[in-house]
Amino acid sequence: MNRIDSIDWPRIEADLDAQGWAVARQLLVPAECRSLSALYDQDGRFRSTVTMARHGFGKGEYRYFAYPQPGPVAELRTAIYPRLAAVANRWHRTLGIDIDFPEDHVDFLARCHAAGQARPTPLILRYGPGDYNCLHQDLYGEHVFPLQLAILLDRPGEDFTGGEFMLTEQRPRMQSRGSVVPLDQGDAVIFAVNQRPAQGSRGPYRVTMRHGVSTIRSGRRHTLGIIFHDAA
Repeated sequence: MNRIDSIDWPRIEADLDAQGWAVARQLLVPAECRSLSALYDQDGRFRSTVTMARHGFGKGEYRYFAYPQPGPVAELRTAIYPRLAAVANRWHRTLGIDIDFPEDHVDFLARCHAAGQARPTPLILRYGPGDYNCLHQDLYGEHVFPLQLAILLDRPGEDFTGGEFMLTEQRPRMQSRGSVVPLDQGDAVIFAVNQRPAQGSRGPYRVTMRHGVSTIRSGRRHTLGIIFHDAA
């Protein structure tokens, strides 16, 4: 995909290394965003629906796509993975984790499926007034790809208010630090799923990260989430 090649990947990698998250602006155009959010009401597209309040996850709802995934979702997942696999492998080497990720996403999915992780994980989340998403991690099984992304499908300040994307990081023997990531329609935030390396005076150490969404004050907010490992 040309749009993937046009991303400033050196900046993305530098931001990921420095803070555990990075933003790719205007990854999707408004028409694509509207088309994807409209899929939410097409039951046949999804394998399951989760009402967040039932599980203590927050308030709102999300739906996991079934295989085969819609073309734009599958294309983004396949095209972005190789760029992030290089970062993931470097992070694992830095942290002394003896797991390498293959260059192609199809090969990584084969690894997941062989281990019983065969349920697709890309999803669309829908929030209305008063809804929110608690800080969490999307792990799903033994095989976890350490990076994922979320794409905002609606216009902040017009389609909804509130609903900021939030990240926290827990550093050893230190209090948690939070970040609010400003996003416009079509922007993608790429972020660490679980842990990322940071450099200390005695060498690299692990920073644990979580993500969530603040309370929606008005309107409706949709997000496309792309997770690269499948679920058990």
